[in-house]
Amino acid sequence: QVQLVESGGGLVQPGGSLRLSCAASGSIFSANAMGWYRRAPGKERDLVATIHSGGNTNYAESVKDRFTISRDNAKNTVYLQMNNLKPEDTAVYYCNWRNFYSSGSYVNYWGQGTQVTVSS
Repeated sequence: QVQLVESGGGLVQPGGSLRLSCAASGSIFSANAMGWYRRAPGKERDLVATIHSGGNTNYAESVKDRFTISRDNAKNTVYLQMNNLKPEDTAVYYCNWRNFYSSGSYVNYWGQGTQVTVSS
């Protein structure tokens, strides 16, 4: 089992910035990916950004010029720097951890979520 704890959410005005953090503990696999997903009001949960333990990143089109995902492997922590926030970024942001098995299969783990609200 992997435990994930998110922090850094809050209320910010349009154009502002927030930095989300997610620390992982438990059954950590050396081959893994961490990421952020979000669920906006009335919407399904969508990808925001992911980063592999090898450094490869993936971003949703709506955020890739404004958000930056990074990780500290020594701390098993992933960060999401969010700049130029827009009202449509308002959502509950969920940290994701993916453990890859040597067989090629994987298991997902999820944090409890942290609220990001962008409003004047």
